[in-house]
Amino acid sequence: MGTDLHWLSIAEAAPLIERRELSPVDLVDACLERVEALDGRLNAFITLLADEARAAARGAADEIANGAYRGPLHGIPVGIKDIFAVAGAPMTAGSLIFRDVVSEEDSAVTGRLREAGAVILGTLNLHEIALGATGVNPHTGSARNPWNTGRITGGSSSGAAAAVAAGLCFAAMGTDTGCSVRIPAALCGVAGIKPTFGRVSRRGLLPLSWSLDHAGPLTRTTEDAAIVLQAIAGHDAGDPASSRIDVPDYSAALGDGVRGLRVGVPDRYFGDGLDTDVEAAFREAVRQIESLGAELIEFSPPHTDEMPGAIAAIMLPEAFAFHQKAMRERPDDIGEDVRYRLELGAAYPAVEYIQALRFREMVVEVWRKDVFGEIDLVATATSMIAARPIEVSDLSTTFSLIHNANPFNLLGTPAISVPCGFTGDGLPIGLQLVGRWFDEATVLRGAQAYETATDWHSRRPPL
Repeated sequence: MGTDLHWLSIAEAAPLIERRELSPVDLVDACLERVEALDGRLNAFITLLADEARAAARGAADEIANGAYRGPLHGIPVGIKDIFAVAGAPMTAGSLIFRDVVSEEDSAVTGRLREAGAVILGTLNLHEIALGATGVNPHTGSARNPWNTGRITGGSSSGAAAAVAAGLCFAAMGTDTGCSVRIPAALCGVAGIKPTFGRVSRRGLLPLSWSLDHAGPLTRTTEDAAIVLQAIAGHDAGDPASSRIDVPDYSAALGDGVRGLRVGVPDRYFGDGLDTDVEAAFREAVRQIESLGAELIEFSPPHTDEMPGAIAAIMLPEAFAFHQKAMRERPDDIGEDVRYRLELGAAYPAVEYIQALRFREMVVEVWRKDVFGEIDLVATATSMIAARPIEVSDLSTTFSLIHNANPFNLLGTPAISVPCGFTGDGLPIGLQLVGRWFDEATVLRGAQAYETATDWHSRRPPL
């Protein structure tokens, strides 16, 4: 077995573990060595659970030796964004407000990962309380992009993307309220999927916006994303928004390709203002998808100009509602950019919040009928820009990051970002594919077809 165990995909490592040709202990040790060597530069982890991870790896090895193999996540080291509860570990949310909180029990996602046999390495850095798209955090320090440590990772799942891209863990859990899985996936050159709203339980997840929060994995390949999503998806009675719709076998159709799929390419909004390198990479990506047998259909995306305002009118008041006690009692312990957004949330009139909820109901039905009634997938660039320098990331950076991704939080549709190229400066660029509600299988199928035809996902950062 080679020394670069940390670069194996989950799909590559799992059969080796099942055949006992590879030990979970060796995988965990490889990741912990990688963390020790690199995390001082990347700042991906907030709490490293090294002893617990080694004990869990030994337990997994014993189970497998005794014939109790649980599946492809058994013995696989994963990280958890520090906004999911991990029993016995701090859950800081990257904030001074929660730095003394220790979780008494696992979140639903953490629990399902453990049930699948995954080994929890620790909790990962994030934009404070998940309310930001850059990953810049004044309290925990900013996570740094493995492709250029002077650049942002994107947020809010910043440590998750950095850790996966740098080989510190095989997968990481993130959250996506306004594109916080897909942006860091795009900027760090990994895969990141936001499933349909309600597909994955949020129980034990610190809320940002009850109406918009999604939980989803970041991985190095689409196939690995399907494996992790399989483990965490499904109804949970502890989450009122959790869907009862059956979960399909996400890996079953991965190899079916895109021949015959209708892929919609928006004629405006999502392509307006793209950086030159980003636009070139996106145009080449859709040409590649067409060459694989998909039918490209140009369409006019409805109501996109109004969607950012609606999502802000829902997310910010809901965020303030949850954090109002901290804003009243400890405002100076909240970072300036996050405090500003919470103050905006407090200022929204109730009528605007209600109108935004009504608008969402209307726009969902319009997209269901007029867009997804005619096409199977929507393709866009994930972000309008690549990773910017940490010290110059501001509100204009945030708007450029979220522009293309957050309309699909309002819609609640599944969406994935996968690598589709690099800028002239060697920074990753992401392709976003969006599907119908609860049709993650087609989203994954499309991403897998593109990934198989290209090699962007196989490139490694120069660490």
